[in-house]
Amino acid sequence: MKIPVPRRLVSISLLFAAFLLVDLAGFGWWIVHSLSQRNLEEVLFETRKEARSLAQQIQGQAERKGQDLFTAVAAERETQTYIDSVLRQRDIIETVEVRDRQGVVVLRSRRETQIPLSAPPGFSGSPPETPAHVESRAFESESTYDVTVPIGELGELYVGVSRSQLEGRVAVLRKDLTRQATAIGAFTLAILLAAFAAMYWLWKRGVRLEQQATEAERMAYVGTLASGLAHEIRNPLNSLNLNMQMLEEELPPAEQGASRRLLTLTRSEIGRLDGLVTDFLSYARPRPPDLEEVAALHLLEHTSAVMASEAEGRGIRIQIVDRSGAARVRVDRAQIHQALLNLIRNAFAAMEGSGRAARLTLSAERVGAHKIALEVADNGVGLTVAQRQRMFDVFFSTKKGGTGLGLAIVQRIARAHSGEVEVASEPGEGTRMRLLLPAARGVN
Repeated sequence: MKIPVPRRLVSISLLFAAFLLVDLAGFGWWIVHSLSQRNLEEVLFETRKEARSLAQQIQGQAERKGQDLFTAVAAERETQTYIDSVLRQRDIIETVEVRDRQGVVVLRSRRETQIPLSAPPGFSGSPPETPAHVESRAFESESTYDVTVPIGELGELYVGVSRSQLEGRVAVLRKDLTRQATAIGAFTLAILLAAFAAMYWLWKRGVRLEQQATEAERMAYVGTLASGLAHEIRNPLNSLNLNMQMLEEELPPAEQGASRRLLTLTRSEIGRLDGLVTDFLSYARPRPPDLEEVAALHLLEHTSAVMASEAEGRGIRIQIVDRSGAARVRVDRAQIHQALLNLIRNAFAAMEGSGRAARLTLSAERVGAHKIALEVADNGVGLTVAQRQRMFDVFFSTKKGGTGLGLAIVQRIARAHSGEVEVASEPGEGTRMRLLLPAARGVN
């Protein structure tokens, strides 16, 4: 029997899954953004650290020799060599400038070209190759990140970090981080889905065990009741039935009209009570199935032969269809025969008064690789949704005079064979009852 999933559980699961996806997406974005920003800050920190080291070097040179900033820079070849090395090795450095206290550019180097400047008036040394003018803060662009470090009281060292290069690095890093975060998120989601599946399986198993426990408790109660009823009622019923039969035989011919009908009616009611006690015992005290391998079609043919006389009397045509490919099942022949009889009797009752020619179809069909379905289909009045929900409940019956145990017995027999019962029915369109049983091993 299929276990319906509560809507509240589905809603809570979907809300949790949506919250988890949003949380994973937000956390991934925060990680990528934070690491990208941290990488940017680390690059600027390293650049500032290098610029501070170079500024201290220039300041030390000027202080040792008592030179001004221009002279110290022009005389210190290591400064120019260091700057050229930085520009060659670090493609993110676009510009390096040395400026005096007035903001005059003493030295400028770019990644593409080197631009030494002319010496100021009074400089006696050999000036480097320079243009004819001195620029003041000539390079200001939105394409760089500015790093400025003071050179003591002499001026400042300016380093321009290329935005495009640095942001390109950050973009590559962000892409890698996004890919890794996506992989981690997918892995985490897969684990959570597996956890959901495990929880759902455990929940279904718990519900099934609870149902089995409830059914076992109910069967124990019914068994106790049935045992008491069997001893207290069955023997008197047999005695009454025998006495009624003897009275019927001893009636004089002149009184065989109304009296015989009363006796027959009384014996019928006694038989119905005896059948009720038998159903109680059958449901409450099931015996373990005695399994044997038998052809699925043979089970239908045997049951059809047993019910043929009653079907003819009711004007019902029985048709047998084999779609199982001569498949075999391993079952208790007597119990499956009882289950099929219960289903057929219910079908007979459903087709009474339907207003059309009664037709019953018995079919055997393979379902998947490991199951065989024995189906009883009628064209009777059908079942409503409420009736389908309660049809396997003990003592629930839509049949006049029914005990409400027939389908419960069918379900118990199916479960004892590791099978299940399926139903498809609509009001006015008939009912299809399927007894799903495991196929015998070795059946192809």
